[in-house]
Amino acid sequence: MLDTTALTDLQTREVMGYTSLCEGMKAILDLIADARLQFGISCYVPYPSVYKEMYEFASRNGCDREVTAKIDTWLVKKSPDRYRVDVTSQIFHEYVSYMRERINRGMGVAEDAIWEAATECLFMENPQNKKKEYREEVEREVIGGIIGKFRNKYRAALRYGILDSAPDIDVLILAKELDAAVIASDYGIEKWAEQLGVRFVPANTFPMMIKEYLKHGPEGKKEMGYEDKKKQDQSEKADFN
Repeated sequence: MLDTTALTDLQTREVMGYTSLCEGMKAILDLIADARLQFGISCYVPYPSVYKEMYEFASRNGCDREVTAKIDTWLVKKSPDRYRVDVTSQIFHEYVSYMRERINRGMGVAEDAIWEAATECLFMENPQNKKKEYREEVEREVIGGIIGKFRNKYRAALRYGILDSAPDIDVLILAKELDAAVIASDYGIEKWAEQLGVRFVPANTFPMMIKEYLKHGPEGKKEMGYEDKKKQDQSEKADFN
């Protein structure tokens, strides 16, 4: 069961040697394709929530149609059965959506207060015409940076380690329904996967796991046999010389 972070995690890309997000997504999806063809391993994605999130993420970051085609081809889209899984899934789902909305609303109120207080303090002693003249520049150059730092700290304080989006809960519900492992780099998902008795695999180890499977599959053994023969031929040639 893939969360969006299974394809987009920065640490995973660094481990695999890719700097581009799109190239990293392609590489992981190619591994998933090989695993499905050689071992019949199916990687699911909750539909429409996580699927839509992945699709929009790829489009927003300028990935070409090949990436979205791979998502459509090699990931199995399935809607979680929120009413039959043995947790109060629908209530849980609505609660998470509600909490996300309230967290964002709270952040918006705080941001408005920061903007208002900062601009009033900056222009307290300036005439009104000067205030209008410099307001846009000051907001962009000074207050914008402060707001950015505030958002990062706010999210770290309130959202780290909790389920704060509908796609997060869809990943867990569908994994529970299918008895599947969850692939993600989200501490909130990891924490709740443990609570629900769902297997969890960190996104940055997932590609290596697939490579290990493939190494011992028919194609991998064939390639290893070729490499062994090549080494043997080189050894014999060296002995002859």
